[in-house]
Amino acid sequence: MYEMKDEYYTGIELIDTQHKELFRIADEAYMLLKDEFVVDKFDDIVAIILRLKDYAIKHFSDEEAYMISIGHKKLFSHKTEHEDFLEKINDVNFADMDHNQTETLLDILEFLNDWLVHHILEKDMLIGKL
Repeated sequence: MYEMKDEYYTGIELIDTQHKELFRIADEAYMLLKDEFVVDKFDDIVAIILRLKDYAIKHFSDEEAYMISIGHKKLFSHKTEHEDFLEKINDVNFADMDHNQTETLLDILEFLNDWLVHHILEKDMLIGKL
């Protein structure tokens, strides 16, 4: 379900490769949601959230470093969006999640879908153009 489509490519190899991995993590969450054979998904959800957080930190650092290297004019607002993403991930309440695993996965997927698509199409596409 979640895959890097042609319209998400920025033309910047490092950023595109990292975006593919973020889509892969989102797809992993989607596959977990659909897996009816795993009754208790708590540990898997925690692992996905931690992997997503760790990878996002690396990606954002690399992307911001690239933006600095090219003198991108909207670095500050871009960095603010990255911080908002990490804040959302950090705000996941693991105690509530244990009792609402499906709802948590749906929330994560909705957030990732909206953020990945809109951030890439509306912000990351401008990196090489401004």
